[in-house]
Amino acid sequence: MKLAKTIGAFVLMGVITTSCGEKKTADSTEMADTTAVEMDTMAVAETGNIVDVAAGNADFSTLVAAVKAAGLVETLSGTGPFTVFAPNDAAFAKLPAGTVDNLLKPENLEKLKSVLTYHVVAGKFDAASVMDAIEKNNGKYTVTTVQGGKINLSLKDGKVMLEDANGGMSTVILADVAASNGVIHAIDTVVMPK
Repeated sequence: MKLAKTIGAFVLMGVITTSCGEKKTADSTEMADTTAVEMDTMAVAETGNIVDVAAGNADFSTLVAAVKAAGLVETLSGTGPFTVFAPNDAAFAKLPAGTVDNLLKPENLEKLKSVLTYHVVAGKFDAASVMDAIEKNNGKYTVTTVQGGKINLSLKDGKVMLEDANGGMSTVILADVAASNGVIHAIDTVVMPK
């Protein structure tokens, strides 16, 4: 059960990257094109589980490699439901040089699992539910991840923000990517447990 909760937390993290419940407005033609691609991905996502959906999106290649290295594929492919705040490849690239390679070493398996499950929350929380919870709790809502740590959710300029246990911040950049066993919210920065 603890492993399932941990995986759920990891899934939730990925989903938060995208702003929850916010109507997207294109600042440029490029953003409008990206939104169309994201919508296509969402339609495909409804048929696969969280791992399938992430594996089908090139922006999550680092995350998928980490999930495989940590042995969490079966867990995140389980019944769920899970909410994953999924860091995209650009989020992993922001980490200090060598961090990802170090986490992928066999001797760091438990630390890798801890980081990944810190991005997953048990249960399915779409963007509207997340925003509603934030608004009903005076602008800040705390979720417990599958890893056991907590992440504070808030809103800034209409976007869902995550604050990790160390005070690090991440923004949901794409919300409500549907999967058969939950939902993914893409985030722009990896959140880290204590």
